[in-house]
Amino acid sequence: MNITVIGTGYVGLVVGACLAETGNPVVCADLDQDKIEGLKRNVLPIYEPGLDDYVARNQSQQRLTFTTDVAAAIARADVVFIAVGTPPDEDGSADLRHVIAVAEQIGKHMRRELVIVTKSTVPVGTAAKVAAAVSQHARLPFHMCSNPEFLKEGAAIDDFMKPDRVVIGVDSDHARSVMAELYAPFVRTGKPIIFMDIPSAEMTKYAANAMLATRISFMNEIANLCERVGADVDNVRKGIGSDGRIGPAFLFPGPGYGGSCFPKDVKALVRTASECGVPLRVLESVEEANEAQKHRLFGKLRELDSQVARARRDFQNPIARLDARRKLPRQCSESFVLGGLSGVPGGDEALHADALLAPGRRDGRIGCVHRGPPFNKQNLSAWRCGNLSSRKPWPMIDMRA
Repeated sequence: MNITVIGTGYVGLVVGACLAETGNPVVCADLDQDKIEGLKRNVLPIYEPGLDDYVARNQSQQRLTFTTDVAAAIARADVVFIAVGTPPDEDGSADLRHVIAVAEQIGKHMRRELVIVTKSTVPVGTAAKVAAAVSQHARLPFHMCSNPEFLKEGAAIDDFMKPDRVVIGVDSDHARSVMAELYAPFVRTGKPIIFMDIPSAEMTKYAANAMLATRISFMNEIANLCERVGADVDNVRKGIGSDGRIGPAFLFPGPGYGGSCFPKDVKALVRTASECGVPLRVLESVEEANEAQKHRLFGKLRELDSQVARARRDFQNPIARLDARRKLPRQCSESFVLGGLSGVPGGDEALHADALLAPGRRDGRIGCVHRGPPFNKQNLSAWRCGNLSSRKPWPMIDMRA
């Protein structure tokens, strides 16, 4: 069947490349001329391990094409995936302007019975808004579907090609049949396709991300308590993660969750609940704990800075000099650079890192450069870090742990 994916961001590119990999003719459409021209040359606007190979291979075999002609891409499609961005609005709600604009274009340019799939992360009720926008212009029947993505940055190809489950909300038997055929190659190992009503599918995505964010904030709070009472949080993590009812994933303490999904989705879900008069007090506390954890990071950096200052003073005392030399880093500075600030291991997106850095930037003590490849041993030479005023090297602190 002919597939059109509208939007060539992270989700759209992964969806288009993976559906083409199983033999489907796929057109990815986007209004950004520079991005499309780059993609035609196999120059990707994002970093995702393995995705460049999928794009290059399927373009060379003419299963995957890129275009700025959205109308033509819709006209030739049997299935249209909407994969445009839904950035958070000022009040935390998801901004659906791009989604609705695409829906209107679909209604104007569809030339056959169509299955319309919302792949973007959207609040409950969005599919109904999309259907209403399409209906204003459509003269042919169409079927709505919600197919939320569960892709981890750094492992998105494997997540799509070998999913834990595929969640699909449908409003007709025709949509169910089409989507079952489309996803059949990805569930041959027995993983389930879970069909449900559309509102439940829309809620599933938000609920999944909210649960994972909750685990992160919970474990950060436990880590803070462990530090105070003298317990080893790593041992605690192993102890509770071995419980089959809990499992080990998302139990690693750190500076808080970030990236392109968790902050946006938690805020959107809290906002939706508030509008419905059903406050989500647990998630409100998760957000509060996550915000506090960012400031805790800089408390630790200030403590380290104080230790360095004390060691420097000790150098003036010959008796203490030998002991101080053991504690003092070879390169000391009044500023630090934080590495490993991407949202997930293996990714290069540092979205919401500014929020992490803000407390340190306010007093001019923290600087960070995060551009290009991920921060790891192989790519360390690609980083260019230095004191903004003196151009001296910064000590590096790797936040990946």
